[in-house]
Amino acid sequence: MKQTVGFIGLGVMGNSMAKHIIQAGYPLNVYTRTKEKADELIQLGAEWKETVSELTKDSEIIITMIGFPKDVEEVYLGKDGILQIAKPGTYVIDMTTSQPTLAKKIFEQARVKGIYALDAPVSGGDVGAKEARLAIMVGGAKEAFEQCKPLFEVMGQNIVYQGEAGAGQHTKMCNQIAIASGMIGVCEAIAYAEKSGLDATNVLKSISTGAAGSWSLSNLAPRMLADDFEPGFFVKHFIKDMGIALEESTNMSVKTPGLKLAHQLYEQLAESGEENSGTQALLKLWQSS
Repeated sequence: MKQTVGFIGLGVMGNSMAKHIIQAGYPLNVYTRTKEKADELIQLGAEWKETVSELTKDSEIIITMIGFPKDVEEVYLGKDGILQIAKPGTYVIDMTTSQPTLAKKIFEQARVKGIYALDAPVSGGDVGAKEARLAIMVGGAKEAFEQCKPLFEVMGQNIVYQGEAGAGQHTKMCNQIAIASGMIGVCEAIAYAEKSGLDATNVLKSISTGAAGSWSLSNLAPRMLADDFEPGFFVKHFIKDMGIALEESTNMSVKTPGLKLAHQLYEQLAESGEENSGTQALLKLWQSS
């Protein structure tokens, strides 16, 4: 029989990820701050848990997909957190995009208690989560990764072990840095196409499959043109990620001027009331100018 999985955090991506787990035959416990978000999973057979500690007691593998590093720290290291309650031999997997230093701290405290901790952030947005083709980048002990790989394969397609604790989060920072400057380029290209009188949808047909091609250009630019600014990934969460990347870059003396500009632009966007929009809402800065 498959191990019982506990899933904490059922947002835009977490809900789809948890759904794949239960559909793959894993017994599933779920907890999230807003119980209504768990309704579909409960109907599929998931068991609702009233608290993090209750879920932890009844789960052999625990996955977290929550908002901010402070939430991760509280859920794992708090008074009634996962590491206070989990039995030795439990696997804990944080799939939140969080701080590499926090991932290392969780790993070390888990190891003392005989708990196996992995940091495994993902990329692919709401579509990747729904279609179970996320990129999953993993840090922690290689043996723990191998044990959990079948579970990762339920949620994603591009699953890569990156190295020791924190390596998954560092890899996700590379991902976010590449996206940040790229999103500026996508917005500038659309603004240029529209200003020059071109059909921007037609322009995408030409440029999205050439050397300019990117995930953002193929998946988010069409949403921009359709005035669809619903989140696959929240502006506020992208600002959080870029803030982590900037902090880590400063610590390592890595120059990131593109990242700094993107962070400034997204903060400007959030200040205009768009923090809960999808990252493709960045185009609005060009539309309003």
